[in-house]
Amino acid sequence: MSGQVLLQLRDLSVRYQSARGSIDALRGIDLQLMSGECLGLVGESGSGKTALLLSVMGLLPRLTQPRGSICYRGTELIGLAPAAFNAVRGARIAMVFQDPMSALNPYLRVIDQLSEVARVHAGSSRRAAEQRALELLAAVHISEPGQRARQYPHQLSGGMRQRVMIAMALMAEPEIILADEPTTALDVTVQAQILALLQEVRARTGAALLLVTHDLGVVAQLADRVGVMRAGELLELAGCEQLFSQPQHAYTRSLLAAMPQLTVPA
Repeated sequence: MSGQVLLQLRDLSVRYQSARGSIDALRGIDLQLMSGECLGLVGESGSGKTALLLSVMGLLPRLTQPRGSICYRGTELIGLAPAAFNAVRGARIAMVFQDPMSALNPYLRVIDQLSEVARVHAGSSRRAAEQRALELLAAVHISEPGQRARQYPHQLSGGMRQRVMIAMALMAEPEIILADEPTTALDVTVQAQILALLQEVRARTGAALLLVTHDLGVVAQLADRVGVMRAGELLELAGCEQLFSQPQHAYTRSLLAAMPQLTVPA
């Protein structure tokens, strides 16, 4: 495994409190994300994939504190002062959420939401931020970006909203993009378009991609390495080709057995 370590998780654990008692969402996760790579995390619902991303972004529910270590370029994020964390979140580490309708502000036009990222994290003027927003909307292949930029999220299709989320993640030129089930709510044709876009973004920007999904076909297309999660634990981590051809854990083998036609691109 070559490249520089951008993100290092050591013994990361997260426990949620609920009416039924405590729930271990993550248990002792050790993980590295290298510069320029795509690391895919797969597992069924409730396996802890999203909890891991929210831990990195500092977006866990109130009163839920991760234990262990989350280091970005040697800086410990757990316990980091809010002002210092805000300098990392959105600027150096950005996230593409699963449901853009929940993540986007329904009361603000697309251009206002995108330009705010550049104004907050890069100190850009309104004019420069809006110009970059238009450039990125075009870069993520939104037709008529000038017109779409002045619309509200509900006026866009699901595929367009996901493209807006990707553009927003790119506004501050982050080193790491976290993508939480970015194609789940889309039809098959649009899914393929979004996956191609993520490949293009990674190649063009050099950003590392931490991709969370339950779809083995998605990681087969995009990932350099794959981690398999279940019940808050990381069961297996290997290169994509190795994991698909020689899975070591019984759970991984059962996942692959459920998709007999799955092949890894050469």
